[in-house]
Amino acid sequence: MKFEFRTIEKTRLDILLKEKGSKFIGYAFPVNDEKELKAALESIWEQHPKATHHCYAFRMGLNGENYRANDDGEPSGSAGLPIYNQLLANDITNVLLVVVRYYGGTKLGVSGLVKTYKESAKITLEEAQIVLRELESEITLQFPFTQQNIIFTFLNKFDAKILDFQAEKPL
Repeated sequence: MKFEFRTIEKTRLDILLKEKGSKFIGYAFPVNDEKELKAALESIWEQHPKATHHCYAFRMGLNGENYRANDDGEPSGSAGLPIYNQLLANDITNVLLVVVRYYGGTKLGVSGLVKTYKESAKITLEEAQIVLRELESEITLQFPFTQQNIIFTFLNKFDAKILDFQAEKPL
């Protein structure tokens, strides 16, 4: 079983690429669930309500089994797929990669769009620091107060993070 995965350390914003008058603005977000994914997409739509296209791709899950590519009105396969392929090329998961396009008046053609969306996604990921993360699980433990030292020593041995500790007074 796999216990680690590659992802990005933190959000990268406003990575600009210009091509024949059009502006392509890249964003990369670390995401762990649908809620974070939707919040990130909504923030992009709020920041760029007048953009021509909000194309994106994401991969989530230990093996990237949950994924999607969205062309947002661009010709089929010309935007979302090149963005998604950059996630695959970097072997990263739990990442949302968005490229916002402001149309500049010159048509790029399908091959031009593929090339530019790919390049925008690539430079956005180059700006994001890719890190190796270990699989984490949140658990709740209940134990007698007299066992506290043993439990804490054990947790420390495995670099466990204690998120909350509620001690009850011994009788």
